[in-house]
Amino acid sequence: MSITPEALQILMKEVESEDPIDFGDLPFQEDQLREIVANHLCEMAERLENFSVEDRQVTLLAVAAKLVLENLVLHVQLLRQYGIPLSAEVNALLKNLKRDTDD
Repeated sequence: MSITPEALQILMKEVESEDPIDFGDLPFQEDQLREIVANHLCEMAERLENFSVEDRQVTLLAVAAKLVLENLVLHVQLLRQYGIPLSAEVNALLKNLKRDTDD
């Protein structure tokens, strides 16, 4: 693997500086969570080393897409749970997604 878990954690923090994560009142330290995630992703990347470059890219893209989708779903669930109205952008996105599935 071309990146260590420690280096990945540093990159994660740099990305978070532009788009911070609200860890809320989770009973974990932020750095511990980053360490767990970085270790897991580096282990996953090592398992992908035998894949072709294209298969590796497709696999990592699928993993990223799943995480973005999961994040969207959790975000919408939290907004609904606390009775916070969805923004116009989120409403438009959800309507477009629903329209695409209805076709």
